Amino acid sequence: MKVSDILRVKGNTLYTANPDEPLGSALNLMAEKDIGSLVVMEHGDLVGMLTFREVIQLVVKNGGSVGTTVVRTAMDDAPLTCTTETELDEVRRMMLERHARYMPVMDRKMLMGVISFYDVAKAVVDSQNFENQMLKAYIRDWPAEAESEADSPKS
Repeated sequence: MKVSDILRVKGNTLYTANPDEPLGSALNLMAEKDIGSLVVMEHGDLVGMLTFREVIQLVVKNGGSVGTTVVRTAMDDAPLTCTTETELDEVRRMMLERHARYMPVMDRKMLMGVISFYDVAKAVVDSQNFENQMLKAYIRDWPAEAESEADSPKS
């Protein structure tokens, strides 16, 4: 399974922020849309990722306030990325290694989407459930002649 399979199911709605916009505006968008991350874009290029992790670290550093901080101050300016062709096993390894919960999906310099750890886990569970259903259907529809051959003694 590849990242493109997740994006196909997930859809293509993306929420972005500008690095020079007030952090409070970005947080309002995250709360309004009930999302945990924003892709930070500048002049059409990915320049960072803003997640609740970066926001919490900044709020603690600022004594409980975002004040007049801009997104650029809080964002991760070197986010982990993948492509639509990246295998799911590789994505899981990368996300676990870097403790990343969100990963922008790129095609060269074009942003194709964002996948979350939740999306990856859901894809794995859905794939396993499908495989289990296929195996159960195969067992339930076991050919009768194969059963009788298996039951008969061999000489």
